[in-house]
Parts: sequence; C-alpha cells; structure tokens
Amino acid sequence: MTIDGLSDDEVLAILKRVRAFAVVGASNKPHRPSNDVMRFLLEQGYLVEPVNPTIADEVIFGRKVHADLAAVPPPVDVIDIFRTSDAVPEIVQDAIRLREKLGASVIWMQLGIVNEAAAAAARAHGFTVVMDRCPKIEFSRLLRG
Repeated sequence: MTIDGLSDDEVLAILKRVRAFAVVGASNKPHRPSNDVMRFLLEQGYLVEPVNPTIADEVIFGRKVHADLAAVPPPVDVIDIFRTSDAVPEIVQDAIRLREKLGASVIWMQLGIVNEAAAAAARAHGFTVVMDRCPKIEFSRLLRG
C-alpha cells in the first residue's frame, strides 16, 4: 500500500485527466528536481505555472514565475509541491482558499514530502492527494512502461 492510499490506476487516471500544473517551489536552476520535472511536464504537453516568491517575474522555460498561488492564472488542475513537509499546510490552505478560482482538484506532494494533517485538510475540501511521488516518475512508469 502506498502512503497516499492511491492505486496505480488512480494515479494514471489523474495523469490522463489533468492538463495544468502549478509547481510550487519551482527553480530556475537546471540541476534542481523541480526544474527537471517542469521541463518534463511541458514536454508532455501539460501547461505549467511556476510559483516561487524569490524568483517571481523571472521566466523558466518560457513561463513567468508567480510569487504565490493567488497570482497564478486559471485553470490549474494540480498543485505540485516542491517544498518541505512543514511548508505544506500553508500551501494547502492557499489551495483550499483558491480552489474555486483556480479549479484545482489535486494536491501533489513530491518524493519525500508527506504531511498527513495537510492531506486530511485537503481531502476534507474535496482534493485528491498524492504524496511522496513524482509526476515525471509516475508518468514514465505508468504511461510509458
């Protein structure tokens, strides 16, 4: 059983259904995992909106970096979190507050990121929660494997 309780079929259904990711903790440094995942998602045809207040208004892969989720233009299907587990609750609260505006339905916590309390709060507000997984790895494993 996975930590998020999702089956391969459920994760595959998410990857097939969604079209737009907000990558919270996006980096302009090519060696950073968030940079690599952003590039991969764009190559697969997803829309990607980078979010990072320290590099707001810079451009990564032709996409303007937003200071926070509130600045991201809709639609966004997935809030993809590249921050530490202790930063997740605040991001989830922003996602809950902005859900109607953005249209997001999935909170995705990257590899090594787990926050059960934030996941429970997100689920209570109708989000599907993916934890301790990478969309690049899951895409490659489930759609290419």
